[in-house]
Amino acid sequence: MTDLPALLDHADSQLDASLAHLFELLRIPSISTDPAYAPECRRAAEWLAARLQALGFEASVRDTAGHPMVVGHHPGATEDAPHVLFYGHYDVQPVDPLDLWSRDPFDPSVADLDGNRKVITGRGSSDDKGQLMTFVEACAVYKAVRGALPCKVTILFEGEEESGSPSLKPFLEANAGELTADYALVCDTGMWDADTPAIAATLRGLVGEEFVVTAADRDLHSGMFGGAAANPIHIVADICAGLHDETGRVTLDGFYDGVEETPSNIKASWDKLGRDSASLLGEVGLSVPSGEKGRSILELTWARPTAEVNGITGGYTGQGFKTVIPGQASAKVSFRLVGQQDPAKIRESFRAYVRSKLPADCSVAFHEHGGSPAIHLSYDSPLLQKAQAALSDEWPKPAIVVGMGGSIPIVGDFQKLLGMESLLVGFGLSDDRIHSPNEKYELRSFHKGIRSWIRILAAL
Repeated sequence: MTDLPALLDHADSQLDASLAHLFELLRIPSISTDPAYAPECRRAAEWLAARLQALGFEASVRDTAGHPMVVGHHPGATEDAPHVLFYGHYDVQPVDPLDLWSRDPFDPSVADLDGNRKVITGRGSSDDKGQLMTFVEACAVYKAVRGALPCKVTILFEGEEESGSPSLKPFLEANAGELTADYALVCDTGMWDADTPAIAATLRGLVGEEFVVTAADRDLHSGMFGGAAANPIHIVADICAGLHDETGRVTLDGFYDGVEETPSNIKASWDKLGRDSASLLGEVGLSVPSGEKGRSILELTWARPTAEVNGITGGYTGQGFKTVIPGQASAKVSFRLVGQQDPAKIRESFRAYVRSKLPADCSVAFHEHGGSPAIHLSYDSPLLQKAQAALSDEWPKPAIVVGMGGSIPIVGDFQKLLGMESLLVGFGLSDDRIHSPNEKYELRSFHKGIRSWIRILAAL
């Protein structure tokens, strides 16, 4: 693209104007979880729709059962240009405790941090208003310099991400035809470090399961029945302990069906990042990894499936002591999934395993707590490779491809409901204090984020 330097120069020259637009949005206290702020959430949605309209988007505020969505459409420069859906959320977390803020959380400013870093302060500056505005302002640059966008762009801004997104899935289902694009762009993640951009290619899926084991029809005196009556706590503990073998592998039948090995070149790139067991576990007072033997710490947390016991309940847990054999005990277990693991098959395999471990006279009840498959953008995807090259041209260090141990439900919804892969690129840093007092976003992240989206759209 011959005019790329002109686009980047214009982004530089308009940084103050872009910052002013962001500040207008940051001043709106769009706290989605508190009903008292519902009018402010609508005001934020209306502000974004107006900003998109000013850039030539056909944009509108769409009502839902909760807070409104913002949807905008803009044609590309040519008919054969790819179509992208950009997603972000305009709602923010509550600001409590207010007395820990050094400044009004809805009075944004540019402040000096550590004497050599300029940061944008305020609730939502990083999560997610600052991030989504990097893309909006990149579109503004294209309109100013070229009069058109290089791709067909649909924008979806949500107002309930910080309160569980109850309206999102119904909205996607009802508007699937309008929102489906070639792929989605999501800017709600972060950098590897201040100089190294990152693209998240994988998100682990999740299966949540609770099981309750019942033995006797009531709690029993351990002196009268101890040694004769089945103890549900022993049974639950044995079931949980048997989920892993001596090498750290999960023992469920068929658990590793659909799990692929991470390519050696990707593992080699992770090894160069300098994140080892000591650096990760040392932050929480540990040192020795407990997962599958022979795996690096990043492979364990990004690319391998897990089984974790999240809680065990049974018997007397109050103050003092009570010599009782409980009639019931329960545990909550979660499985993080990768690759093509099937959540339904994992759940059924777990239930079959639990039933196989029950002694005579005992019964079990199961309670499902959600399930979603893993998300995996192919490591050799042209989409990923183009974005990686574009980011590497902008930042001091080459962009890296990372995994994410957690889940981002919207990405799964885009894949399941709209059939789209998602490119996850964000410019937040680990010390941005999202969800905490004194949230901030590096001014450099905002500036170079705009430039990065200009480059990515050019590459696409």
